Parts: sequence; C-alpha cells; structure tokens
Amino acid sequence: MKIMEKAAATLDALPPERRALFWQIVRYGLIGLTVTAIQSVIYWTLAAIANVHPQLANLAGYVAAVSAGYVLHGAFTFRDQARQNRSATRAPRFVAVSAISLALNALWVWLCVTRIGWPEWTPIPAMMTLTPACVFVLNRQWVFR
Repeated sequence: MKIMEKAAATLDALPPERRALFWQIVRYGLIGLTVTAIQSVIYWTLAAIANVHPQLANLAGYVAAVSAGYVLHGAFTFRDQARQNRSATRAPRFVAVSAISLALNALWVWLCVTRIGWPEWTPIPAMMTLTPACVFVLNRQWVFR
C-alpha cells in the first residue's frame, strides 16, 4: 500500500496541466488496448473462422478499429480538447493520422525484417512504443486540439 500512497502523493504534487496529461496518457493506453482488441478479434474471426483472405480480414479489422478509435478517443482520451474543437476537419485528420500509424508500422516491418533481416517479431516493440507515441502527439496536437 505504501507504493500506492507514494504514487498518489507524486501525482498530487504535479502541476494541474501535468496531472491532466498523465491521465490523458493513461486513457490513451486503455483505449489503445481496446481498439487493438477490436481489430484483433475481427481479423481473427474473419481470417480463421470465416476463411476470408488474411489481408482483407486485416483491412476490415483496421477499418473497424479506426472507427472505434475515433469515437472512443474523442469521447475519453481527448475529451477536453474534443469538446472545445468540434471541427469538421477532425474526422479526416484522424483518418490521416491513422494512415500514418499504418505506414509507420509498415516501415518498422520493412526496416527490421526486410532490410536488416531480423526475425518477424522484431518490429513489434516499435509498433507498441514508437508508433503509439507518434500517434498520441499527432492526435493531441492536430486532431483533437
């Protein structure tokens, strides 16, 4: 329990804007896990059970994840910015950032597996850290500002 008390005291000591950013990052991680689960379930269901071509199943999962991500991030992760800015440009910007995410993940695969010749699992750490960090900044600064 001492760890929780120390963590709470540390959070309380932060300036309000830093505390808000901390909780926004926590919400981003939780929503990100949810969106990833949605994409994975759709992909696996279509590819493994319905015998849909894996690339088409992946695309279907990606489209569903982008849609869910837009709604969930707008409602929870970036809710304060989303309330202030309900611009018609927000949805196209979100899709653009999502495409950047897809491209970054493709880059990690190409760089690690194709270019360097490392095992297939090696792009995963970049996909789970660098891509989400870039997408968070883009969403915070450009989409939901």
